Amino acid sequence: MVKVGVHVSIAKSLDTAIDNALKDKCDTFQIFTRNPRGWKFSPLDPDEVSLFKDKLQKSGLAPVVDHMPYLPNLSSPEDEFYEQSISTLNAEVERCVELGVRYLVVHLGSHLGAGREIGLQRISNALNQATKRAKGDFQICLENMAGTKNSMGSKFEEVREIRDSVKQKDRIGICFDTCHAYAAGYDLHVEKAVAKTMALFDEKIGFENLKVVHINDSEDGLGSGHDRHEHIGMGYIGTSGFKAILHHKAIRDLPMILETPIDDRRGVAGNIEAIRRLAK
Repeated sequence: MVKVGVHVSIAKSLDTAIDNALKDKCDTFQIFTRNPRGWKFSPLDPDEVSLFKDKLQKSGLAPVVDHMPYLPNLSSPEDEFYEQSISTLNAEVERCVELGVRYLVVHLGSHLGAGREIGLQRISNALNQATKRAKGDFQICLENMAGTKNSMGSKFEEVREIRDSVKQKDRIGICFDTCHAYAAGYDLHVEKAVAKTMALFDEKIGFENLKVVHINDSEDGLGSGHDRHEHIGMGYIGTSGFKAILHHKAIRDLPMILETPIDDRRGVAGNIEAIRRLAK
């Protein structure tokens, strides 16, 4: 039985995320701990933290995945923006530890044309600072990217290089995004292609470091460089690709988070059902 969930809203209060996840019949779920589209945020309320942790324990949902807000760029060459991005990452790590959230997924950012070496230096420094704030079994998960110009971490080798640059490597896991991998040129359309791509992942990064899967179809073709998610089985990866992905030994037991659209064609329930059906 696969462990599948979606990104759920924390509107009203953090603990409502658990209600939303249960309503959607999730096994696991992903949240933002704050408004993802702004820099400002309020400290966590101790009563709200207590309620969240208590309700989570009773729910049986696990693990909880947090996603970094959208604005930070941890590879930015622009000093002021970069410092603001690091502050946000550090605060998010502390919020995860306080809430008992297991994984924080981070986008690796863009060097904005300053060059890959600058980007690597920046993201490495940011992660080395942030891991010092980690406690318990918490890990930061580096997400492979879609191959947009100047972005960091679209190639498996580069994700490994970033992980290797962190002193506390036990604090760094990997989040594998199927849409991003396909957009970056890693074929996942049929069983043979999935086997080849995952063997390459194991060779370059290692299955032991894979902690979370963002399970999304791709609206655009192989190697497009476009980060456009599609409903499961309705995009270029397709049902044959997802059947192979969901039966792969490195993936089938991991928490899988859907970040698919919600529209007239299908909603949350339809995509969860599609994953469970293809995983049988």
